Amino acid sequence: MPLMFLNGGGMRGGPLHHLLDGAPMVAATTTAPRYRLYSVADRFPALLPVAHGGAPVTGEVYDVALDVLRDRLLPAEPPELELGVIELADGTSSLAMVLRRPPTSFPQLLDITDHGGWAAYRRTTP
Repeated sequence: MPLMFLNGGGMRGGPLHHLLDGAPMVAATTTAPRYRLYSVADRFPALLPVAHGGAPVTGEVYDVALDVLRDRLLPAEPPELELGVIELADGTSSLAMVLRRPPTSFPQLLDITDHGGWAAYRRTTP
């Protein structure tokens, strides 16, 4: 089964975690420092691969069955995101949802990379 990096509502305790249909968590980890993290209209996080100025982003990696990915997770994702392949801190690859390109087409982006993750950012917002 493919590994899926989650860094928003699909993480443990998140409102979308039930969509994983019991998929086992493989690791709590971070991405390689090759990404910026954005809040999209304060509704969900979005990873954006960058050539320079990236930072590690916290998340969880799950071993997700392809049919769960196809039938449950992907249909629940917002149109601003697309399925991509990212690099994790240990150098391995994982599927993840990334900001659909070009990111300039989404005017309500707030760079929250310095928070290190979605949960840390949400703790700072009312």
